[in-house]
Amino acid sequence: MAIVTWNAERMALLYPVMKHVVARAARLVYRPVVDGLENIPTDGPVILAANHLSFIDSVVIPMVVPRRVSFLAKAEYFTGTGVKGSLSRRFFSSLGHVPVHRGKGRDARAALDTAAEILARGDAFAIYPEGTRSLDGMLHRGRTGVARMALESGAPVIPVGIIGTDKVQPVGSRFPKIVPVTVRFGEPLDFSRYDGMQDSLPVLRSVTDEIIYRILDLSGQEYVDAYQKAPVPAAA
Repeated sequence: MAIVTWNAERMALLYPVMKHVVARAARLVYRPVVDGLENIPTDGPVILAANHLSFIDSVVIPMVVPRRVSFLAKAEYFTGTGVKGSLSRRFFSSLGHVPVHRGKGRDARAALDTAAEILARGDAFAIYPEGTRSLDGMLHRGRTGVARMALESGAPVIPVGIIGTDKVQPVGSRFPKIVPVTVRFGEPLDFSRYDGMQDSLPVLRSVTDEIIYRILDLSGQEYVDAYQKAPVPAAA
């Protein structure tokens, strides 16, 4: 199984603390500019599809969205031992992250199934269509998982453009800096015209490209029609 065990009850207890205490303090420090928040439905399933510039993106989105937002996060964040492992589990659980092994085949299907469960509950789910954060600051070709998720769930997609987080915590940086951050939420995208076509590769590519182009409008990035490769871990 790709999904590792996680304690939903514990997350339910930790999330309000992060949302109402830590997030409020972070907003006072960073004072993010937020546009289009009214485009997010107040209830019901919704997919937030964002560009990905920094690790901090996964903190910024739940910080500014009034609803609970879930993400898929690397299982390694939840399986560490000792004090560091415990702190990591608590931190990511408090952000609403759900642990999952990243990979291909069964792992990718299990990740989609987990997202489907979250949406079926009527919750908000956030995803980075690029698959990993951009290392060059440009917006890269989207992977079709976001399209399959939208067509299978019927949930509207809210494109999200994040600006400035690459300066808050650049790649390789341990500590965040205080710099301006902007988050723009676009109007909901409805793909009901493709009902029953979630197994069509051309349809999945068309839907993904439409989402990516809307993100591009919001983020103002330069577009690269190539997948962003995941960074190679440094040798021990």
